[in-house]
Amino acid sequence: MKIDAQHITEPGLVVLDITAADEETARAVMAALEQRWATSGITPVRSKPGLPGVRARVYADIRRPGDGWSG
Repeated sequence: MKIDAQHITEPGLVVLDITAADEETARAVMAALEQRWATSGITPVRSKPGLPGVRARVYADIRRPGDGWSG
């Protein structure tokens, strides 16, 4: 697994790169993250022709709870 470092200006802010088998799964993961933390929401899902799976990127502030999370 390759992990790329990205500069984040404050503690608690994260960038999450999601890789999933299909678009439905990627959107479900983003929706679950949105319930737990304040996020950039459900972002566009990308795929590369000839490669399996899809990818998406979500920005989150893990210091702030999302909407509807019950803990």
